[in-house]
Amino acid sequence: MASVGTIGVVTVMGAGSGADARGADADRASRGQLQRDADAVRDTGATGLTARARDAAGRDTVVRSGVADLDDGGRVPKDAYYRIGSDTKTFVAAVALQLAGEGKVSLDDTVERRLPGVVSGSGNDGTRVTLRNLLQHTSGLADYTDALFADPETLTPEHYRENRFAVRTPAQQVALAMESAPGWLPDAEDPGSETRWSYSNTNYVLIGLIIEKVTGHRWEQEVNDRIIEPLGLRHTMTLGTSPYVPRPTATAYVQFPGRDDLTDTTLSVDGGADGGIISTTGDMNTFLRGLMGGRLLPPEQLAQMRTTVPAPDKAGSGEARYGLGIAWRPVRGCPDGVWYHGGTSFGTVSEGAVTPDGKASAAAAVFTTRYGDEKRFDEQADATIALVDRAVCGGRR
Repeated sequence: MASVGTIGVVTVMGAGSGADARGADADRASRGQLQRDADAVRDTGATGLTARARDAAGRDTVVRSGVADLDDGGRVPKDAYYRIGSDTKTFVAAVALQLAGEGKVSLDDTVERRLPGVVSGSGNDGTRVTLRNLLQHTSGLADYTDALFADPETLTPEHYRENRFAVRTPAQQVALAMESAPGWLPDAEDPGSETRWSYSNTNYVLIGLIIEKVTGHRWEQEVNDRIIEPLGLRHTMTLGTSPYVPRPTATAYVQFPGRDDLTDTTLSVDGGADGGIISTTGDMNTFLRGLMGGRLLPPEQLAQMRTTVPAPDKAGSGEARYGLGIAWRPVRGCPDGVWYHGGTSFGTVSEGAVTPDGKASAAAAVFTTRYGDEKRFDEQADATIALVDRAVCGGRR
């Protein structure tokens, strides 16, 4: 097995940078810090990662650490494709908010109105859940993934290999969730006022179905036509039921519970409107900056997206708050905090952050997840968030 070592730094300067000596020294210091932070993520046990920071002047700094593959070694490509997992939710929320701005849906619409009979059974009630509840994770609906992985035998290398090409339709995913009672029912008179928060992938599966019902197109087409093409995200895509990730990429690894070794989990049918997008750190920076910079949403809808409720278990921060498909946390060095989401899939972790004005951002892709070692899982997550926060704000949380 190849050793995990440090890989170098690439810096791309914007046109007309003309930095003086003091500015050049600052750039070198920033690059060095970003590399040290990437190495710190590697040192928690990540096999490989790539991270990209973009400053207010449009300058990119790219760092890499670790290896692309434990057997073959090699560098993690600086423009590696990766599954962004639940970062997909921010794309989907932006589409839903565009539709709201166009008057095609209302955030106060109930699920029952848009998808009659779909949210029912086991105490679930679609008349008590609005689009706002879905987008903000205040619906109380059970997470279908909890049911999917309730049996410990489903989190084994053998089960992964048997099921990595398996496809579950959105209807099947929602039906799984409906087998469980909701954590709560939002207030019957004003469900959108609910502030209790619990993360559930089921919410965004339903948002994807509502987008399809309203537009007559799959959620993937709406994301493409409304976000990917307007922002010129040439390396962002949805692959539907394909288990493959385009090249260049790095091998994704999972440590399964009860095991010390890592399993190659690069091949996997993974996610729909709750987590089915593949991208690069360059495109993720462009997306986050475009979103917060007002290129995707009118002011009213962007303000709705940034209307938050407490989300104490989001990213392990007791101060985090969740809006509509995006979260906020305080960060030292950024007086107004940062907006972010994050996503975890089988073998890949996506993290990013952006200032509220959309001028500074960072994105990272880490190619290891450890379900079998909670301590190292948390250490990797904390180190990755620290990397992103320092890249954007110059300080740790």
